[in-house]
Amino acid sequence: MTAAPESIARTIAGELARRIVALGYRDLPEQAIRWAKIGILDTVGVTLAGSVEDCTRIVAGVEGVGAASGPSLIFGSDRRVPALDAALINGTASHALDFDDVGESIGGHPSVPLVPAIVALGEQVGASGKDAILAYVVGFETESRIARAVHPHHYDRGWHPTTTVGVFGTVAAAARMLNLTETETATALSIAASLAAGVKANFGTMTKPLHVGHSARSGVLAALLAKGGFTAGNRAFEHPHGFFNVFNGAGNYDAAKVFENWADPLDIVDPGFGLKQYPCCGSTHPAIDAMLKLRREHAIDADDVAAIEVLTNPRRLPHTDKPRPTNGLEGKFSIQYVTARALLDGRVALGHFADAAVNEPRIRKLLPLVRAGAHPEMPAESAEQFAAEVVVTTRAGKRLAARVPHQICRGLANPMSEGELWAKFEDCALRALAPTQARPLFEMLQRLDAVAALADLTAMIAVRRGAPKLERKKVG
Repeated sequence: MTAAPESIARTIAGELARRIVALGYRDLPEQAIRWAKIGILDTVGVTLAGSVEDCTRIVAGVEGVGAASGPSLIFGSDRRVPALDAALINGTASHALDFDDVGESIGGHPSVPLVPAIVALGEQVGASGKDAILAYVVGFETESRIARAVHPHHYDRGWHPTTTVGVFGTVAAAARMLNLTETETATALSIAASLAAGVKANFGTMTKPLHVGHSARSGVLAALLAKGGFTAGNRAFEHPHGFFNVFNGAGNYDAAKVFENWADPLDIVDPGFGLKQYPCCGSTHPAIDAMLKLRREHAIDADDVAAIEVLTNPRRLPHTDKPRPTNGLEGKFSIQYVTARALLDGRVALGHFADAAVNEPRIRKLLPLVRAGAHPEMPAESAEQFAAEVVVTTRAGKRLAARVPHQICRGLANPMSEGELWAKFEDCALRALAPTQARPLFEMLQRLDAVAALADLTAMIAVRRGAPKLERKKVG
């Protein structure tokens, strides 16, 4: 393996590349392998669910996208296209429903920048399940460590870290799939610094999942370009006009955190990630849990409610304080809507984010009673980053309150059971696959480390002959 030249090795990209290339499958603890398989399984499920969404169909129908044949499957179809196109389309699908996992370090969604790219590129290079797991863990570590250097200012500034930081995780994963050298990996990281993109102003629209599709494609593209001899600046991270200064501004990042205790422990092991039980923005989940708790304990009837107050960390509000959503995408980012829905139905499920569901008369009647605000005991810098309290006042004047402490979805401290994992996977997969396909696919993903080729996995994901296929919707 070719070592990086002195001029690159002393840079942030060079030092990252050395670590990315050095980590091997035998270095992975059992916990890392276990959680990698869970993360990949969950992401495959939500990608299948998102494959039938309009945003995915529109991307797949743009003139020139997916026009050529190739080795990589478009989820929810029987079409195979070049890896770059599959990464774009499947990446968009993976985040279409906002049902994917949430990571504390990245301040966003750690798996969707990784899995669509790993599967697409893995099919192209003939990778195995173990190759995919290693690429996933290396990519997770890379994006998480870079994120530690820039958060929380990066998020507060308006960037979507799932993609602005996640693209470097994609590069790291692709570098392992392609067996890039240290020099090539450093170059790919530097190329990606110019491809990073995604602003929070587009949350609640089709452009948010497009961030992920674009990022997955960009990370794979950067790795392929570097392998082909493309060049980039050596100091793309630390340069006065590099990633850290441009995206965060001088004084608003700590580059040393990128390498602090690298892989000791691996970020996927501690603090890890949380799986979503509800198909909406993770910032709203504590409020949903609090309302469900109130509903269980007090048998609240929506007709008896005079007011509902949702109090949370102020960092959760800029993108979730949407009191009057008008469609399903906006509903995913409305803490008022999901809290009201939890009260009305005792659950929050995929069907609740259809446009018609958001505009049901009974939900429209309840929404004006729901107010969101900052909790006085959860300041922005507190440990209660993902926490909420819901207070219901009844028409009789009774005050009922429930508080949920900091909890990023269902992670290490409160993992989903195998039954819960299957229930979510089945619900997602059956939006695209025949009932007979879902369980065998689930079981293969559970034993991904024994899968000889990712092509065997995608053969089970492909829509079978006679089933509905992803039609090309011509755009442009």
